[in-house]
Amino acid sequence: MAKWSLADMPSQKGRSAVVTGAGGLGYETALALARAGGAVVVAGRDTRKGEAAVGRIRGEAPSSDVRFELLDLADLASVRAFGDRMRARTDSLDLLVNNAGVMTPPRRMATADRLELQLGTNYLGHFALTGRLAPLLRNGHKPRVVTLSSVAARNGAIDFGDLNAEKGYQPMTAYAQSKLACLMFAFELQRRSEAAGWGVVSIAAHPGISRTDLLHNAPGRLSVTGVLRSALWFLFQPAAQGALPTLFAATSPEAKPGGYYGPDRLGETRGHPAPARIPPQALDQDAATRLWRYSTTLTGADFG
Repeated sequence: MAKWSLADMPSQKGRSAVVTGAGGLGYETALALARAGGAVVVAGRDTRKGEAAVGRIRGEAPSSDVRFELLDLADLASVRAFGDRMRARTDSLDLLVNNAGVMTPPRRMATADRLELQLGTNYLGHFALTGRLAPLLRNGHKPRVVTLSSVAARNGAIDFGDLNAEKGYQPMTAYAQSKLACLMFAFELQRRSEAAGWGVVSIAAHPGISRTDLLHNAPGRLSVTGVLRSALWFLFQPAAQGALPTLFAATSPEAKPGGYYGPDRLGETRGHPAPARIPPQALDQDAATRLWRYSTTLTGADFG
């Protein structure tokens, strides 16, 4: 896997993909897949931003097959509607990249379904989306689901007594929990796929510390983290570099089912794709089973 780059990415001709998130890592992931010949759906909550992203991709890759679809992961009705539209349009899907997210809003915010915003968007929205698209993925050619976690997951804990941070809210604690949940979901999805014979490969990835607008969008540009992101931009690797672990997990024959990939340098904050260190709490299968049951109840997702 030495210094894996886009030059090593296999052709994606004949493969279909859904990538959540129209900016930053999502944009770079969709662009690379489209350039490699994949048919890509960019799914996001902001139509103007999404259409602009599609226009930029077409400018970079004029012959690409790419389109935008509206999807608000913070609204389970939007997730259901997106799934219905996809299932009406096609009977198969080869790749789903669960990428979009929000990070550390300074006060507790809630989704349309009254879930804490970070857990509801980063994890539960993607859990529901994967469930809605599961029939298409099972019909796909060598289908994969790539779910993005974060180095913050190392400090995460699943607080089953207050999952939605109703008793107390700490921005980074809630973010770390949501990203640990994403990692546990990726592993549990692989276990369930193997047990049920779905044929869907589930892999996790994280981008290290990348130069995206994530810290600007939720905390705000004038927050402490937003100001640090602006002033110390040189400490963040470019989004295109941060997308490499995702693209490796999504396309490389070397990516292992149930694997976890991130950058290879400086504590996994930057560099080229390599196996990432798995936090011990992410390997708790009893907690993963409990989290899956909770998620199914909250979202109504049915993977069967």
